[in-house]
Amino acid sequence: MRSFKQSLLLFSKGLAMGAADVVPGVSGGTIAFASGIYMELINTIKSLNLEALRTLKTQGLAAAWQYINGNFLLTLVSGILTSLFSLAVGMQYLLAQHPRPLWSFFVGLIAGSVIYLLRQYRIARWQDMLLFAVGVFIAWSVSVAPAVQLEGNLTTMFFAGSIALCAMILPGISGSFILVLLGLYPVFIGAIAELQLDILSVFALGGLLGLALFSRFLSWLLAHYEVSVIATMCGFLVGSLNIIWPWKLVLESTVSHSGKTIVLAAENLWPSQYTALVGVDAQTLLSVSAMLLGLILVLGLEYVGSRFQNETL
Repeated sequence: MRSFKQSLLLFSKGLAMGAADVVPGVSGGTIAFASGIYMELINTIKSLNLEALRTLKTQGLAAAWQYINGNFLLTLVSGILTSLFSLAVGMQYLLAQHPRPLWSFFVGLIAGSVIYLLRQYRIARWQDMLLFAVGVFIAWSVSVAPAVQLEGNLTTMFFAGSIALCAMILPGISGSFILVLLGLYPVFIGAIAELQLDILSVFALGGLLGLALFSRFLSWLLAHYEVSVIATMCGFLVGSLNIIWPWKLVLESTVSHSGKTIVLAAENLWPSQYTALVGVDAQTLLSVSAMLLGLILVLGLEYVGSRFQNETL
């Protein structure tokens, strides 16, 4: 069982994941990976299976709860939900009024996680270096891929749910951004706004099926090729910086059913270029400070977490 301090730390990581889910383009998986709980999260998701139901039936609730790592799941989900309900308004305000410092903070967050992981896992083999480069290329390609427009029927939304929710647990790839690329983000947002239960239900079912299968595959990879997987995911993180770079010149955008502007294509700029081309203050000092704060936060969070790693779980 986790100590109170460890549970509080895990809850804070859930808060960070929930806050990231509010910001489009940032994956909750990125935060889980950066904060060192990614492997446990994947294995916990994998444990939500038929065997858990059999354990519940034959051995009771306590055994089933232990089998699915219930304390971990409850603490983390509590943090995520608390963040979603309490920080959503604040995050949306920052995104609308101070987007450059906010995105800079996430840049620092990701940079800190890459630094930490590369210090913990020695990526020395050329195969792992190649996988790192492949991860960068995949995340960068996803970020610049042109959006398509699929029909938002039930079958399409089922498969979209399986892809989007799998993307949400991959560091560096946002599930909502995948929906934008598929042209289904307005359909999904509209379904939430209009409470279209048929669309939301098949989307959720597709997501649960995708998570059930994908978490097993990821767990197997981590068990057999841990360093190679870490190298690839670090590449994902580096490649995702293209998505969240703070200073962008919007080239193409659209408006969703909820009235939210969705950027489809943009060009990254340096702060000096941003002021000249966009005509808006780049907020360079504030943004760089936010970037450093994100960097320090991740490394500090891992330092605090390392102090309790030898305590009884």
